[in-house]
Amino acid sequence: MEFFRIHKDIPFMRHALVFNVISLITFLLAVFFLAHRGLHLSVEFTGGTLIEVSYEQAADLEKIREGLNKAGYSDITVQNFGSSRDVMVRMPLKEEQNSAKIGEAVMGVLDAEAPGASLRRVEFVGPQVGRELAENGALALLLVICGIVAYLSLRFEWRFSVSAIIANLHDVVIILGAFAFFQWEFSLAVLAAVLAVLGYSVNESVIVFDRVRETFRRVRGLTTPQVLDHAITRTISRTIITHGCTEMMAISMLCFGGETLHYFAMALTIGIIFGIYSSVLVASPLAMWLGVSREHFIRPKKQGDGANADGAVV
Repeated sequence: MEFFRIHKDIPFMRHALVFNVISLITFLLAVFFLAHRGLHLSVEFTGGTLIEVSYEQAADLEKIREGLNKAGYSDITVQNFGSSRDVMVRMPLKEEQNSAKIGEAVMGVLDAEAPGASLRRVEFVGPQVGRELAENGALALLLVICGIVAYLSLRFEWRFSVSAIIANLHDVVIILGAFAFFQWEFSLAVLAAVLAVLGYSVNESVIVFDRVRETFRRVRGLTTPQVLDHAITRTISRTIITHGCTEMMAISMLCFGGETLHYFAMALTIGIIFGIYSSVLVASPLAMWLGVSREHFIRPKKQGDGANADGAVV
């Protein structure tokens, strides 16, 4: 399906050095912010108190947040779970905190600001649990990266594999750098969005590289930059359709999904934008500079049993 078709190839590779310099600067800035500011980890990673309350009717989450903020509770997370009547309040870890007293204090605030709540459970989550979640999240990210490298190496060629994984890691680091710079809360939902972006971004790289391989096999006389330009140009319509629709859904969640989905949608929005950029304008130039050529995709013809070295039949 195509909305339009560009008949003349766009010379993307002519500006490949400029694109990669921009990517390198953005990447280094993201690493700098991660190193100096760090991520603002949520309760799942740092530990804290979980309070579950239930209402007889649908809970007004905004009123609950405003009431707790007025009472001096900062960096809290308020969200539904199970149904619109059940609410979970997550509060950061504090020194010498008593879960029972915190539960009583929160219920006192809710009775004044959002009456009708009944306490169901108060649970303390220690930092050890948060440390395990962080380790498991990092392990999940590493396994996804290894799986992508193995898949691309088997389907294409190692130069494409290296190019794609560098481009995808570029997306992940930029997302994390943005969260570090703005000190947005990094939760399990954001980690899920990062993993989703990693898989989503490699899909675009696979589409472009598949067209590159096809062009190398079918068309003779083109240089590697010309083949890459042709492949990218021929997939632009598909890129606009798929990424445009996905970006609209992510922006819809960002604008209308409420506080619970806000940072999840923000990570997706950033990741999709940079995923398009990296798959087209980072991975392809890297493959070119690693020396990909037509010879890597054309199998040499075997000499017939009945022919001599000059191809003559004896």
